[in-house]
Amino acid sequence: MLYYFIKIVITAVLVVLISEIAKRSTLIGAILASVPLTSVLAMLWLYIDTEDKAKISEFSSSVFWLVLPSLALFIALPLLLDKGVNFYLSLIISIGITALCYWLMVVMLRHFGVVL
Repeated sequence: MLYYFIKIVITAVLVVLISEIAKRSTLIGAILASVPLTSVLAMLWLYIDTEDKAKISEFSSSVFWLVLPSLALFIALPLLLDKGVNFYLSLIISIGITALCYWLMVVMLRHFGVVL
């Protein structure tokens, strides 16, 4: 139980730290946010939990393929905001577009024999 608490605290502290840094410098915040901290932490926790290198490799490959559709959020959100759409609505629409892009990517990859 303590182990899970430590994992949650470390992960949460990093997210809060990045958001606080972004308040002072959007560039530095963006650099830190663009580093795949979540993926690295997930791989670290997965390895500590399982020591299964094949699972880490499979996870890493899946993340690679799913980075592309995740970029839709970073394209849609500023476009919607620039059009004057409310922030929360823009975020919801952008998340919906991103979810659709994830689905399309999974369908396309399956078509080409790549199973995530």
